[in-house]
Amino acid sequence: MRWEQLRAGKEEPALPGLGAFGDVVRSVRAPEFGGVTFHEVRARSVLNRVPESSAVPFRWSVNPYRGCSHACTYCLEGDTPVLMADGRAKPIAELRVGDRIMGTRGHGVARRLVPTEVLAHWTTVRPAYRVTLDDGTRIVAGPDHRFLSSRGWKYVTGSKLGTAQRPHLESGTELVGGGRFTRTPDDTLGYRAGYLCGMLRSGGFAAESDAAARALAYLPDFGSSVGFMRIPREPDAHWARGFLAGLFDLAGGYRRGTLSIAHDENEVVDMLFAALDRFSFGYDTVGHRQHPGRRQARLTGGTGEVLRFLHLVDPAVEWKRSLDGTVIGGIRRTVTSVAPMGLELPLFDITTGTGDFIADGMVSHNCFARNTHTYLDFDAGRDFDTQVVVKVNAPEVLAAQLKRPSWQREPVAMGTNTDPYQRVEGRYRLMPGIIRALAGSGTPLSILTKGTMLSRDLPLLESAGKDVPVHLAVSLALLDGDLQRRLEPGTPTPRARLDLIRKAAAAGLPCSVMVAPVLPYLTDSPEALDPLFAQLADAGATRVTVLPLHLRPGAREWFAAWLKREYPALAPRYRRLYARGSYVDRGYRERLATVVGPLLRRHGLDPRAPRAHSETRTEPDPPGEAGAEVPEQRAGEAEQLRLL
Repeated sequence: MRWEQLRAGKEEPALPGLGAFGDVVRSVRAPEFGGVTFHEVRARSVLNRVPESSAVPFRWSVNPYRGCSHACTYCLEGDTPVLMADGRAKPIAELRVGDRIMGTRGHGVARRLVPTEVLAHWTTVRPAYRVTLDDGTRIVAGPDHRFLSSRGWKYVTGSKLGTAQRPHLESGTELVGGGRFTRTPDDTLGYRAGYLCGMLRSGGFAAESDAAARALAYLPDFGSSVGFMRIPREPDAHWARGFLAGLFDLAGGYRRGTLSIAHDENEVVDMLFAALDRFSFGYDTVGHRQHPGRRQARLTGGTGEVLRFLHLVDPAVEWKRSLDGTVIGGIRRTVTSVAPMGLELPLFDITTGTGDFIADGMVSHNCFARNTHTYLDFDAGRDFDTQVVVKVNAPEVLAAQLKRPSWQREPVAMGTNTDPYQRVEGRYRLMPGIIRALAGSGTPLSILTKGTMLSRDLPLLESAGKDVPVHLAVSLALLDGDLQRRLEPGTPTPRARLDLIRKAAAAGLPCSVMVAPVLPYLTDSPEALDPLFAQLADAGATRVTVLPLHLRPGAREWFAAWLKREYPALAPRYRRLYARGSYVDRGYRERLATVVGPLLRRHGLDPRAPRAHSETRTEPDPPGEAGAEVPEQRAGEAEQLRLL
């Protein structure tokens, strides 16, 4: 069926944000694109200014497409409880943008809880898998969801061989987290009586405002009776939970990882111990340092038991529930099984400020990039994958914007948000017009893409390069094909990347190469680097930047597991090199420089040397080649700046 005949019917309404974005022309769904709907719009603006806060080496970008059919999807079942900033839990389906939840900060699995914000929330339909842990926790997730293990981030499913190879959960995998969340108690009459008894027997007149408000709400249930002040002979579980909550609100606290409750009335203390025993809490009984007459119970068992206490009894005083700074990385739960459920389910996910969240006790990864789709009132989940906006008039609008007197002909980067050479570019052919508009206005440009369709426009780029600086960037770290397949499964081969450099050079286009990452003791020797530089020089690379391996949290754990599996003898040496964090130590960097410098000069690839093609105009730095390191909160942007 011809593309022009494929118009959206009633089942394909225009998405709500498109009206503000531009004039909707039509929506198109084609079978060969796997259910992706392309929304053709006549955009009002194409030239985008990058926010000043973004740590990227360019100020302007052009993105003819929004959304991407190649996106990853991370998802959880709707009733999966997520740890909130106040210590409570809420089903992920009920979260909303702006909600305060708990994420983590730290290095690798050594993590502490920190408050963060929900930046985006969406749902999609995916095959469902049930992940079962040794404590009985069962989490239903999509195949691409990731959890933090003792050896780094792992997907729910994957393979050890072939193109599907990736770190994934298996029976015996240790996950990092606080343990299974306990169900919050029902607000029964017995719970209310227990709460009033625990709070008022501890001197309720001194209650915090939120505890006092709860007590005032509960008192009318008991009329003029003060019978709730007496401790029952055989209290039920509801009363015991309420008693612990009231007692904690008035006589308890949580500080430096320790939850404790102290009291000077023997009957109350005896009931405290009995209630803790009833719910199988471990605790130490000690005297109170400042009040010798008081007796005190301090929970043992770490963060997992603190979380269980807070969820089990549900105290009212919010600041006492704060878990900010609590260590969570030392807790482990073992995967016992990962089983397909045999059906597709609506699944939910969020974007957070920390890049993760706590899902039913386990540290869970989230998606960083999808929030940009919500700027158009799109769903950040399935819409990001299947609803692609096509700015069909991008070349014309861009040409008009570039003619404005205010335009200073600053370098423009493409491929910084979504790939300009997505497969559908073969149908719309927007890039040739964009390239002509930029070159015709005297605007320098750079292109970052994974799409082989770039070769189609090389003649045009060659022509544009006669008028303005045009730049490509390629990442190529090694020539060993076997090592490359084991280290970077699914990425283009070294030969394919050399061919791309060669084609760019043949077209007269400057093509820099980032030899990154250089792996200590594996690819850093003169015997490994010299032939690589020789091949790059032969292919026509204009300059080379060499970067040693950088191990951010998450990548650090994945690489450590890979190294232990592939080169176990090197693991202790890497621990010493990266003992201070993500960066290799200064001594190694200096030694690497003494090896690399002479080799680059030998092959004419020294990035500091004058370039033969330089003229009075300034060549734009290729995306991703800025000298400053991208901050951790911008890690998502850094990922988009790599040409692999």
